[in-house]
Amino acid sequence: MTENKKTIGKENGGASKTRVRVESFSISLDGYGAGSNQSIDNPLGIGGEALHNWFLPTRTFRTMHRSFDPRAGQEDGTTGLDDDFAQRGFKDIGAWIIGRNMFGPIRGPWPDMNWKGWWGANPPYHVPVYVLTHHARPPLEMEGGTTFYFITEGIHDALAKAREAANGKDIRIGGGANIIQQYLREGLIDELHIAIAPTILGEGERLFDGVNLRQSGYECVRFEASETATHVIFQYREA
Repeated sequence: MTENKKTIGKENGGASKTRVRVESFSISLDGYGAGSNQSIDNPLGIGGEALHNWFLPTRTFRTMHRSFDPRAGQEDGTTGLDDDFAQRGFKDIGAWIIGRNMFGPIRGPWPDMNWKGWWGANPPYHVPVYVLTHHARPPLEMEGGTTFYFITEGIHDALAKAREAANGKDIRIGGGANIIQQYLREGLIDELHIAIAPTILGEGERLFDGVNLRQSGYECVRFEASETATHVIFQYREA
């Protein structure tokens, strides 16, 4: 039987407080969550950095950036609506789930174990992170409380492991677009925060390809704009 939100609730006695959330996922006006031709030198794809112009200046990002890059500037960063949304994305998170592309640019079998993620020795997660991949790799313990676990058995196995590790806190689905789509189609995401950036990419990875939010049980519960992004909150409403 396909696992869904109802069966997960039963497995946890129906009393689990853990929510599954997508936070601060940026898309373009034409719906792309990343540009084309992602690489080690261009991790967000062509034009992809413009998706995050609302996030990069915030106090939350500047503080996070200093935690893994001591060379970063000491600017306080901006406050206000954008920073409020950025900050809430790290509140009460006990585990993350990300796709292989969010961990690194390498495709296929691991050529070696030298690559340890985009973020350096001290990633900003500080909790267990479950990386969905087709190619097994031993767990990777980093500084600051982050350990990457590489999951080859699919989204349900990753969610079960993340739920146990979160210990009552929430689980953040970090992306990319394909991973979010898989969880949306199963109705496994409780809340989805999308930041719509005023830019057009033209090609890349569309977030909602193959996803019917209405039929999947989602509705918009908040819609608010800053000067640099429109923030939209979707919540799952089980029939």
